[in-house]
Amino acid sequence: MPGARLPPVALVLGGVTSIQFGAALAATLFSRAGPAGTAFLRVGFAAAILMALTRPRPRDYAPAQLRLAALLGLALGGMNLCFYEALDRIPLGPAVTIEFIGPLAVAVAASRRALDLLWVALAAGGIALLSGGLHGAHSATGIVFAALAGCLWALYIVVNARAAAAFRGASGLALAMTVGALAVAGPGVADGMGSLLSPGLLALGIAVALLGSVIPYSLETQALRRLRAGPFSVLMSLEPAVAALAGLVVLSQHLTATQLAAIALVVLASAGASRTGPPPPVEA
Repeated sequence: MPGARLPPVALVLGGVTSIQFGAALAATLFSRAGPAGTAFLRVGFAAAILMALTRPRPRDYAPAQLRLAALLGLALGGMNLCFYEALDRIPLGPAVTIEFIGPLAVAVAASRRALDLLWVALAAGGIALLSGGLHGAHSATGIVFAALAGCLWALYIVVNARAAAAFRGASGLALAMTVGALAVAGPGVADGMGSLLSPGLLALGIAVALLGSVIPYSLETQALRRLRAGPFSVLMSLEPAVAALAGLVVLSQHLTATQLAAIALVVLASAGASRTGPPPPVEA
């Protein structure tokens, strides 16, 4: 398995970097496949790769397990679709920052400390600053899609905690990915049309699936076996900052000082809250 000998901190940071640079690469496909078409490529190829690696047989599982995988897949497919629709309208850094309300809410809900009110206030202030700097109906729609992606991410975290106990290894995720791919197939094909059959686009879609799902899942699963939940969660909280960097490097998306400060507030809030809540799972 790749990265097996790396330190756990390097595994987490590698996974976070892979996810966000994969998202930046995905944004470059929107002009050809559209956001929905790109989401279909990512989830579809990720499902194909995970199914080939794990080879789960649905008949081996109880109906309750299959329902759990289906719910996880619907959350996963919807999360990817909404996030790419947001990314088509607002920069990567702000999109990931707003989306991060999902895992932040789960972390705060799992804690009973009064200090968590401070993290909520910091995150709310950061998102308010961020949203205030994004103007126009196009950006407003992007903010709504990012918030929806965050809500679905929260649902994914809750359901995935149950799925982890119900399935061995990545078999549950493979089944869920397949359901997610079927869920976004309709809008994906409608958005991408014939361009989805382009060999060059298909190759890039495989790269997005590897960077956005398969590689980070592998790296972060290994990290969780060797790293305590608190440090893991704090490292995962760096995702909005890494997203801003990926947006700058790959997409030339320059953020204002106010937007960078807003992202920093959300990162700080997420790091603080996640130390008392459960570790966020891989953003599949």
